[in-house]
Amino acid sequence: MKPSFIFFDVGNTLLFLNRDHVLKPLHDRGIFPSDEQWKSVERRTKNEFDDIIEHGGHADHSFWWMFYTHLLADLGIEDKAIHQSLVEATRISANWNVIRPGTTETLERLAKRYRIAVISNADGKIANVLERTGISHHFPVITDSGIVGQEKPHPLIFQTALKDTGAQAEESLYVGDVYSVDYLGATRAGMQAVLFDVSGAYRDKGLPRVESLQELETRLS
Repeated sequence: MKPSFIFFDVGNTLLFLNRDHVLKPLHDRGIFPSDEQWKSVERRTKNEFDDIIEHGGHADHSFWWMFYTHLLADLGIEDKAIHQSLVEATRISANWNVIRPGTTETLERLAKRYRIAVISNADGKIANVLERTGISHHFPVITDSGIVGQEKPHPLIFQTALKDTGAQAEESLYVGDVYSVDYLGATRAGMQAVLFDVSGAYRDKGLPRVESLQELETRLS
């Protein structure tokens, strides 16, 4: 069924991490991970994290704890203070303020054809970040786990967003970047889903995926 509503994740979908700010503890040491290093670690972490969650296991640490464990190991750095600093900085929604070229224009076009909204695992302040980056006006409903009290993939956050928008699950599409959190959470709530896969973590998984909002727009057309 072609969707009438599109719900977006924020991190690694609409907005991206301000690496210049978050990685300052590494930059101060003269260490500048390349974009390919970053994507390689992201691919590895997503597959590892998904495997744990999908098979009923419990992730003893957060996604970002695992991500920076891998990144620092690849860089040959053993420093618990830096690891903690990176994880904590990444969890602050204000540090997700990098917007890809064409995002605003694509959202404007999509908003003319669909009702669009946000569902994000965040700290209760994601609406402020969307406003500062100039795209909040596209989303009449912004569902933030820090306010709802449950994070994706818990069904409550999806149910809350559907209720607040007046949408039915079967007529709704969710776009997010982590299979076990976004794709499984949305589809188990009865929604359609597509992965926003910039790093290519799911390129060979046979799952519906796009690498840009422009590609999403084309596929919907």
